[in-house]
Amino acid sequence: MADCENQEALNLQKEFEWVLHQEVHTALDQIHEILVECARRFPVQLYGHDNSSKQDKFVLSVPPDQLKCVITLTGDSITHAEISFKVQRSQSNVVRTKIQNEYPWKLQQIQDAANHLQQAIYHIDDVGKSYRFKSSDEVLHILGNILGSLQRGRTSLIVPKKKAIDDLIKSRNMKSLSPNLSEDLAISFYLQSHKLIFAVYQLSDNHGKMKFDSVQAECSVPWLNEVLVLFTVGLQLCQQLKDKICVFSQYKDFTVGSRPPSPSNT
Repeated sequence: MADCENQEALNLQKEFEWVLHQEVHTALDQIHEILVECARRFPVQLYGHDNSSKQDKFVLSVPPDQLKCVITLTGDSITHAEISFKVQRSQSNVVRTKIQNEYPWKLQQIQDAANHLQQAIYHIDDVGKSYRFKSSDEVLHILGNILGSLQRGRTSLIVPKKKAIDDLIKSRNMKSLSPNLSEDLAISFYLQSHKLIFAVYQLSDNHGKMKFDSVQAECSVPWLNEVLVLFTVGLQLCQQLKDKICVFSQYKDFTVGSRPPSPSNT
């Protein structure tokens, strides 16, 4: 019985060393390839690829003429936009404004996601091709860094940061508009999953209490959808490798070149 247990432990040790020396590097190479492909899709300078001059045109509207916005997205900024929308006022109820090339509207979510993606790639680059891992904890530490960067990058695109109406009105991007909007109006462009969303907010005094109404339009951004798919694939591959390594991490005495723990006689 003891011999069987010893043999089983020895086989487990051999499998552990094969996973550390072979499978981990193979999986990291695969993850690296996916993430570099993801980087190629970003319309910014990222990991040796520069798509910052890439332009896309979109029309966002809510009929009938309640809201319409024709925009040009260049890199991570809206470089041109023709905007018109209706407001609840007794006078002229159509507001028109525009964004010009000289004062682009920055979509910070794109750059944030790109930065996190690049960090994830660098975590893999830091592991030399010939490096020999010595323990499961060492691999789990690196995978934790990669997973963290990918999760933050994906979240940057999927979950826009909430802003109070006052912060929207005072935001630096509002200065991109020409002419400027009145102090009771604000607009916002943001990403949510694979969509670009344009929202208009109007403050009003309701019997001494301030309230705001909003209306929004959205459109699908093809490269965003591709980026999110690749983020998800990268996360899944990382998690699969982590799960496999965790099987071995319960054997705390396992390190490369060590003898397997002797079975207890008790």
